[in-house]
Amino acid sequence: MVLKNKISCELCSNEKCIIKQSLSSELLQELAKEKNTLISKKGQHFILEGTPVNGLFFIQKGKAKVLKTGIYGKEQILRFVTDGEIIGHRGFAISKNYSISASSIEDTVLCNFSNETLKKMLHTIPSLTYEFMLFYAEELNRSETKVKTIAQMTVREKVIDSLLYIHRKFKENPKGFINIQLSRKEIADFAGTTEEQVIRTISFLKKDKLIQTQGKKIKISDLINLRKEISEHNYFIDS
Repeated sequence: MVLKNKISCELCSNEKCIIKQSLSSELLQELAKEKNTLISKKGQHFILEGTPVNGLFFIQKGKAKVLKTGIYGKEQILRFVTDGEIIGHRGFAISKNYSISASSIEDTVLCNFSNETLKKMLHTIPSLTYEFMLFYAEELNRSETKVKTIAQMTVREKVIDSLLYIHRKFKENPKGFINIQLSRKEIADFAGTTEEQVIRTISFLKKDKLIQTQGKKIKISDLINLRKEISEHNYFIDS
């Protein structure tokens, strides 16, 4: 990764970032200057599972995926992250090593706060500590709900749920396609199924005129009916 000139939290336009939201504190403004700004190239890992925890990473601009190695070495994509979101939070302060990996889907600018800096922030700025507490509570609720829901879904429903999640997360480009290009394998690794099943399901969804494809690009053609297929599972939980 390339070290870039530090991006000032005060000047950053990313309003989704927890640090940015809490910058009213003068002390936090001073501590925020201790962060590192990094560039992770497309396809590059910036967190490796099993390596020592090196604080938290915030996406300043870009897209990345969070992965975990399952049985037989198969990778499972746990979630996708974009501007303002946090990576590495589950290892911070409770583990010596990261339990996940993370890699960039496109060239991504990262803000990295070391363990020491974050501990100083959380010990001295109650409002930030409170925001992190809410964040962790929501993460736990989302994870528990997803585990229960995915276990009850068919393969078709898992693929639909994944496409709707990706659509909500990254929105659409001016041509109506989801604003990220993922391989069928990446969709399968996220949906918890196989690449062959994803290819087959996408083919059926196209025949049903629910989606359109152009290479890796996917367009949701009939959002209402696609949602209806998994409405009983509360598709909107993992937004």
